[in-house]
Amino acid sequence: MQLCGAVSVTPSLATVSSSNIMSVSNFSKSAIIAKQNYPLHVGLFLLTVLTTLWAGAFWGGHPASFASFPRFLNTLATGIPYSASLLLFLTVHEFGHFFASQYHGVRATLPYYIPVPPLPFLLSLGTMGAVIKVKEKIPGTNALFDIGISGPVGGFAVCFGLLLYGFLNLPPADFIYTIHPEYLKGSGIPIPVPQGSLILGKNLLWIGLEYYIAPKNLPSMTEMYHYPFLFTGWLGSLVTALNLLPVGQLDGGHITYAMFGRRGHAKAARTFLLFIILLGFPALLELLLSLFKPDAVALIPPVMLHWSWSGWILWSLILSRFIGLNHPSTGDDHRLNTSRKISGWATIAIFCVTFTPVPFAII
Repeated sequence: MQLCGAVSVTPSLATVSSSNIMSVSNFSKSAIIAKQNYPLHVGLFLLTVLTTLWAGAFWGGHPASFASFPRFLNTLATGIPYSASLLLFLTVHEFGHFFASQYHGVRATLPYYIPVPPLPFLLSLGTMGAVIKVKEKIPGTNALFDIGISGPVGGFAVCFGLLLYGFLNLPPADFIYTIHPEYLKGSGIPIPVPQGSLILGKNLLWIGLEYYIAPKNLPSMTEMYHYPFLFTGWLGSLVTALNLLPVGQLDGGHITYAMFGRRGHAKAARTFLLFIILLGFPALLELLLSLFKPDAVALIPPVMLHWSWSGWILWSLILSRFIGLNHPSTGDDHRLNTSRKISGWATIAIFCVTFTPVPFAII
């Protein structure tokens, strides 16, 4: 059994696989569609609609109000742009995997959406993503490649569209005051940013859109999460990059195995594991020194801290200990044709423009 999923920024939804993989077989599309647990899939989806509406209202500056039921519904309605955008991304990603599985006659479930209620100790996104189960061994390299690539490519198209729409349709500059009216009491948005503020990192896709579109009212990365299309587009690009890490049975691992074989996949997986460990180590070292020897923090070069996020250490543990670095063989390992290789290299380019070295930071 394999799980193909869109991960959220919470790393527990990386694509993984169990060791007990069923034998290869072919099923008709009608047979695959018939054997689905529709009540469970629909129920999880509706719950995720509710939790993402709740999260969207929070990020839009309208926390859910329980003064009355109509008031509660009105506050939830403000989260529609966020909820609809994020669910569109997850749905396109997951159904990309599902339809590719159908095309190759591989049994797979419909998406399991994973709702997360707003919790004070978590970054409240309303969901941990979605996942499908592939219930048998992938029959060949072509099927592995197509199933692996279809999700992130479709998801990238959605997140790129969301970002483009968000950049081209920014609200007026005073929109931020509807969320932070306290800024009006001062001289506007605080400069420098107050300590403890959440700042989101930029990737090459964001930098490119920022440069070529050059919008006048583009918010700072400490306020961007209040703009639903920008925020969900940014989240989508982050999730796409995490899925495309060429490790284990992540989508990127499937693609790498299909393109470069077992040996190439093994080299890529270990290289990227080392890369994210090195990327996360300076920030982890800063955290440890600040707890046990604060005076030594100044010895870490600032440029290293600027490009470091301690969350990569957690990701390295998840990938190495729970997901695994290796990839099982398919029923028929063979070379890809030229068109698939070109698509594979295009997907590697997508990974490069969506990868965010420092996704989150607290100033």
